[in-house]
Amino acid sequence: MSAAIRSESDLRFPIDLSSGDFAAQKYTHFYPRLLESAPVCSGRISLLKLQLVSRYEDCRLVLSDERFIRDRGRAKGKPSAGPLPFPLPKSVAALAGSMIYADDPEHRRLRNLVNKAFTAQAVSGLEVAVDEWSRGLLEGLSEEGAVDLLPTYARSVPTRVIADMMGLELEDIGHFEQGMRVLSEGLSGVTLLRTLLWDLWRTATFVRGVIARKRRSPGDDILTALIEAEDQGDRLSEDELLAMVFLLMIAGFETTQHLIGNGVRVLLEHPDQVDRMRSEPQLWDSAVEEIVRFRGPVHGTKPQYATEDVEISGDWIERGTPVMPLLGAANMDPRFFEEPEVFDVARSPNHHLGFGFGAHFCLGKQLALMEARVSLRNLFERFPNMALALPSDQLEIVNVPGWHRHRSMPVVLTS
Repeated sequence: MSAAIRSESDLRFPIDLSSGDFAAQKYTHFYPRLLESAPVCSGRISLLKLQLVSRYEDCRLVLSDERFIRDRGRAKGKPSAGPLPFPLPKSVAALAGSMIYADDPEHRRLRNLVNKAFTAQAVSGLEVAVDEWSRGLLEGLSEEGAVDLLPTYARSVPTRVIADMMGLELEDIGHFEQGMRVLSEGLSGVTLLRTLLWDLWRTATFVRGVIARKRRSPGDDILTALIEAEDQGDRLSEDELLAMVFLLMIAGFETTQHLIGNGVRVLLEHPDQVDRMRSEPQLWDSAVEEIVRFRGPVHGTKPQYATEDVEISGDWIERGTPVMPLLGAANMDPRFFEEPEVFDVARSPNHHLGFGFGAHFCLGKQLALMEARVSLRNLFERFPNMALALPSDQLEIVNVPGWHRHRSMPVVLTS
């Protein structure tokens, strides 16, 4: 039976990933039912119709099988079509050239160049600075009344990290933070048109200015490394550099901010696991990996397009159909994870899909894990008696398709 016409008594198809119900009840209602009875089904994000895949092995297949690609035009037999289902204004069209929309060999070319700037040495060299920034932010937080940790802490850490990676000057910070707000809050909802026509142009102009300054005065930062990165005589073009910086700003900021925010809630809801880490601090590494699996921020990828008819779990995906792997559902699949509903900071092995899989596996995984580990460890050490300022069920989940993130994270800080 076709997934598009299948119906279940307590699920309505297509599943609307843009709905508030899905945002709030993905773990309690949608994921369990999709995993059990509708592993491939029809869904939509606003006007975009697509197929959703939820089981772990099926998600891995879509993310790694060469029959699925990111280039929408090529999958539909229209190579001249753009990677997005809608045109972008000329001033920001370079953003569509990001490697997240590219397939091999172009994706491999871009990734090889970027890898040279994201060496293990470059990332590990940031840990001391992240620890220092984190502790400084915590000392500035008030223990009187409720504090929202998202803007005061979880957002500030990755903002400082990315600004440092780009080698920004003090006078750049205001423009940079405005750009982060545009990319974080303006790419959905009623502000989308203004964002595309005005805000993104302003942000792109700012970034191009920073790139030009780095060309004139190179620094010891990752943006300079991207500019200078070379692979067999090949370098990133100006538009490719712009797209790469935007990707760094979106992925490096959004993912880390909400990994920290989600982690605060998960750990406060599992005090026994926090107590365990106080006696076994070496578990912080695996704890953050488990937070990514259990309540990670990224729940979907950019659509993959089938280049031919493909059968998945008894359903056929037709050529040219966009498919979204539901990473959050896959990470709760009992066919792969033992007791997936249990949060276990010592879970091993833990081959979750929170950072994707295959060719587009998240390049910044180690950076995000390090930032979250340092930030959460320092927070719980500094305020061991911290508590949520609201009951858990009153914390609002923001309605952004493909994400699991909170509107706020109010806590009462107690040493």
